[in-house]
Amino acid sequence: MIGPSPSGSTADLSPAGSIRRDAIAGLTAAAVVLPKAMAYATVAGLPVIVGLYTAFVPMIIYAFLGSSRVLSVSSTTTIAILTAAELQLVVPDGDPSKLIVATATFTALTGALLLIASGLRLGFVANFISVPVLTGFKAGIGLVIILDQLPKLFGLHITKAGFFRDILAFVEQLPQASVITAIVGLTALFLLLLVEWIRPHSPAPLAVVGGAIAASWMLGLSDRGVAIIGEIPRALPTVTVPDLDLVMMLLPGAIGVALMSFTETAAAGRAFAISSDPPIRPNRELFAIGASNLGGAFFGAMPAGGGTSQTAVVRAVGGQTQRASLVTATVSVATMLVLAPLLGLLPQAALSAIVIVYSLGLIRPSEFRSILQVRRMEFRWALAALVGVLFFGTLQGIVVAIIVSLLGLSSQSANPRIHVIGRARGDRALRPVSDKDDEENIVDGLLILRPEGRLFFANVQQVADRIRDLVLQRKPKVLLLDLSRVFDIEYSAMQMVIASDRNLADQGVTLWLASLNPDVLDYVRASGFAEHLGESRMFKRVDDGVRHFQHSIEASVSSTVKLDPHDS
Repeated sequence: MIGPSPSGSTADLSPAGSIRRDAIAGLTAAAVVLPKAMAYATVAGLPVIVGLYTAFVPMIIYAFLGSSRVLSVSSTTTIAILTAAELQLVVPDGDPSKLIVATATFTALTGALLLIASGLRLGFVANFISVPVLTGFKAGIGLVIILDQLPKLFGLHITKAGFFRDILAFVEQLPQASVITAIVGLTALFLLLLVEWIRPHSPAPLAVVGGAIAASWMLGLSDRGVAIIGEIPRALPTVTVPDLDLVMMLLPGAIGVALMSFTETAAAGRAFAISSDPPIRPNRELFAIGASNLGGAFFGAMPAGGGTSQTAVVRAVGGQTQRASLVTATVSVATMLVLAPLLGLLPQAALSAIVIVYSLGLIRPSEFRSILQVRRMEFRWALAALVGVLFFGTLQGIVVAIIVSLLGLSSQSANPRIHVIGRARGDRALRPVSDKDDEENIVDGLLILRPEGRLFFANVQQVADRIRDLVLQRKPKVLLLDLSRVFDIEYSAMQMVIASDRNLADQGVTLWLASLNPDVLDYVRASGFAEHLGESRMFKRVDDGVRHFQHSIEASVSSTVKLDPHDS
């Protein structure tokens, strides 16, 4: 959305100052975006000009429709490798004309799916892939892309047969590497890594591209056996009509790319939003990125999404609105019309170096360590997603990632926590107690348990079994269920509670309920269980139940004393 500057300073609020900052940010972002866009096109097995198309039409459409003020939209490493996997299935011979039509169909289908999801208000779906799973998935993608580019870096060609077999093939062919190609590629790789280490998000890719083109021209690298990009037509994109016959073949892959495109777009938009920016609206982002892909499809673009590195550049240089993206798109047009012949001299090894450097950012060992420190189970999810990509492939890796996320969610839902609630001696506050100190903290004869989450058919048996075990272990007179953390109770769970009341009674244990939220209370009343319990066994607060229990114990003791025949 194009709007005023989010900054509060007078200079930032000046229209001229805002336009100047956006222009600088757009030019700087172009220096980063365009070389990477061309490199990502080669990752997808497409001509480099497709990368420029992707940094043109989709970027303009998002600028007017998106909810982020600074998000820069083009292709990304993840989307590029997923696109490559799908295009290889439908155009195995790599025929250029067929690839262009298949790309248009694939991009249009991705956009249409995102628009449908927007209409159905499915913005929440992006949250179905947990952060640990996404971390593992992206690390796997990064490793796949790097291995895919290494042969090009050394002037080799290997037949792809799976990640681990490709490693062996690369190692076996390495002695046959082109020395001059390796020098070009490794030099570009070293310079990119050095500059990125000294100054992250700098226009290093543009400098490397310029230097590689100059070296190619002056030294005649093409004549020395170094593969170059080759001729690039100097023209704007022409209209390409998708092929409806390919829709069903491309649909499964488009679903995966649409999900990843939206996930990355939403994550990047949120990551670079500041407090004065309007909130990122997921369903509007679905619509904006869907329209960007659908519009771009007719002008030769590959699937697009929000990019973190280029958006970081826009924000770091002072970009304040989507005018920065419009400037970047304008530079893309100028590159197509003026610089296309020069780009044809670019060595493939230099492009591979750019891809490798920016794919390294997908592999983040520090995130794996952080996940392991906090949650060992979710660390295993991240590893499962990583291994899924390496063993089964990129598109199948998305399925593995989603399945792992859903299994993790189901596991958590099916095994809700149940806290034993107690009160330290001399402390009036009730709180969850640990296994080490709960014996002295529980009120004698009263067991207070607090289940957490929704109680429904998939978890109610586990909850009932855990409660039964605690009752057998503690042997209380009264079991008080604190339902303050239970936001919903399904019919099957309600019936289990009623059955548990009868079973507890047979064991000489009385069931009490406390702290029911309004919805749960309505369900308990509708089932007739509230009438069965009566006011003496249902309490607004847990403290009320504890006091009632203590008073009943005191009354019982007092009654016993009065009935003692030895009392005089």
